[in-house]
Amino acid sequence: MKTICFYFQIHQPFRLKRYRFFDIGKDHYYYDDFANEEIIRRITDRCYIPANKLMLDMIHDSGGKFKVAFSISGMALEQLEIYSPEVIDGFKELAKTGCVEFLSETYAHSLSSLSDPAEFKDQVRMHADKIEMLFGQRPKVFRNTELIYSDDIAPLVTSLGYKGMITEGAKHILGWKSPNYLYASAVQPQLKLLLKNYRFSDDITFRFSNYTWNEYPLTADKFMNWIAALPEDEELINLFMTYDTLGSLQPAESGIFDFFRALPRFAEERGITFSTPSEVLKKMKSVAPISCPYPISWADEERDTSAWLGNQLQKEAFEKLYSIGERVRLCSDKRLKQDWFYLQSSDHFYYMCTKHFSDGAVHSAFSPYDSPYDAFINYMNVLSDFMERVEAQYPSSIENEELNALLATIRNQGLELEQMKKEVAMLRKKKAPATKKTQVKE
Repeated sequence: MKTICFYFQIHQPFRLKRYRFFDIGKDHYYYDDFANEEIIRRITDRCYIPANKLMLDMIHDSGGKFKVAFSISGMALEQLEIYSPEVIDGFKELAKTGCVEFLSETYAHSLSSLSDPAEFKDQVRMHADKIEMLFGQRPKVFRNTELIYSDDIAPLVTSLGYKGMITEGAKHILGWKSPNYLYASAVQPQLKLLLKNYRFSDDITFRFSNYTWNEYPLTADKFMNWIAALPEDEELINLFMTYDTLGSLQPAESGIFDFFRALPRFAEERGITFSTPSEVLKKMKSVAPISCPYPISWADEERDTSAWLGNQLQKEAFEKLYSIGERVRLCSDKRLKQDWFYLQSSDHFYYMCTKHFSDGAVHSAFSPYDSPYDAFINYMNVLSDFMERVEAQYPSSIENEELNALLATIRNQGLELEQMKKEVAMLRKKKAPATKKTQVKE
């Protein structure tokens, strides 16, 4: 029996204001609050609120047979809490249905998995804590920023306790294989991989309202016929896309909401079910290992990381940012830590992309800058000021050995505190029965 695994990504960066060279050392606030609020409110009205209502209706109308998963970055959650708390309430309602799963990712929607393992682990834990606090679920399946995956990342993910990970069904990795199976990591066999079927996903995300597409118009009936016509043993169809698809990338007048609303009915007619990623891991066995020596992602024709790290501008900004990671993690300055997270969002590097042709057009459409060079200059001005602030707290004159000694001391202090907490908890447990006996005698 075929099953569809739907997952939606939600992310909004904290966009930077125009920051000049002459602002360095004088202005330590980097963000365009007006743009951030305007964009989040607009997308909330067009997409998040009506889409959440749609998902809730689909779950109720199908008697709980429709299942869906969400991956919401920490940056998006923070902005929703500030500007659109009603969206958070909507996700809480969805969580109560038992038909919705929340996935884990890096808190800052960062590229830390490619450069800074310690930062990567810290952010994944921080994000999982945030999801559990808001929605009462501890994430069980991991989805990396931009669906980035490689053999080097797999051990990091398994070390954090995850048994499943979502990534791209890239052709150059799969070869002749189909993405419509559950796979496993070649280097960490216990880590199962759910691979995106990008053809079907992109039919909805990018081609749905394209009048020149030879399959236009796309109806729920036609779409389910395509899935039903797949070979019998291809039982898993992973449809991964941005939540902005509903109402933003595909406007309401295109019929996108009606299309989704009809999917459960036509799926049931053909014996097709819906599953969350965790349910897929429980129900299915992996059919083969997947080896991925170089990082893959969802983006562009190459399905690699060149959208974020493909030119010298991006590499220089990336290397400078993560060169100070250890020093930032030493500090206790909340404002500095917050800026550190906000500056790591992959969007800042995406805006610096210099690709041409169709891929370049996609990049420029999402960028608030006039050119990749403007994006680079603005970001580097901000980063220069940020690095000066880090330098003031932890000077680069401190040798690596001294820095490592500081880190070791901090870690040891943390372990001692944890041990003390455990001892206090044990003493309280021992004391509790004695207190009860005393009360009885009295």
